[in-house]
Amino acid sequence: MGYILAMASEAGREDQDIRFTEPLYTLTEAARYLRVRPDTFGNWAKGYERHFPDRSSVKKGPVVTAFPGKRGTPRVPFVGLSEAMVLAAFRRSGLPMQRIRPAVRILQQEIGLDHALASQRVHSDGAEILYDFAERYDEDEIGMLVVVRSGQHVFRPVVADYLQRISYDDDGWARRLVLPITKRKIIAVDPSRGFGQPLFLHGGAPLDNVLARIRAGEPVEDVAADFEVPEKDVQEALRAAA
Repeated sequence: MGYILAMASEAGREDQDIRFTEPLYTLTEAARYLRVRPDTFGNWAKGYERHFPDRSSVKKGPVVTAFPGKRGTPRVPFVGLSEAMVLAAFRRSGLPMQRIRPAVRILQQEIGLDHALASQRVHSDGAEILYDFAERYDEDEIGMLVVVRSGQHVFRPVVADYLQRISYDDDGWARRLVLPITKRKIIAVDPSRGFGQPLFLHGGAPLDNVLARIRAGEPVEDVAADFEVPEKDVQEALRAAA
């Protein structure tokens, strides 16, 4: 009974939390922020169905949270972007999408949350969960996400780097993402600041505003000084945007 009440309370918080309820990003924006192809992100958010002349059709459902909507309108809430960031980490490790889906499914089952990929438990327990699954069912490809360090199973460096860019609240849900569009950690999204749009960590300027002035022909050093953003951060963001 206590477990049921706890889950009901959790659902109630999600219903009123803008991280779960507010569509902030278009599919194209979300794809760009995570350095994945737009069609790949579209498959994650909407699912897909493929037909073949010589065998049965293949249909897959969505694996990240997104709302229905017209093309080019915001559809992805912050929790969906957080989920997709973990998927992007798995893809960067070389794991194919047909093996990512079973990995996501086992994480959801073991963690017991609808938005498991946005939960801090992926960071703390995910490597052990996936290692146990890979060992039990001889899933070598899923096992490639995990390495052994000091006798513990931990995520491979490329996955760990992405997860270290996610900050969590006391409730265990993602609250801020430092975007992987740049190698250094210089741009973040936080639904409680700037309507969840990308902001420079140093100076707090909106990324789009900075880039717009440079594209209009203003010198980088002048724009950086006006927004009080380190010039090297502006230069790196400009290269990433290009």
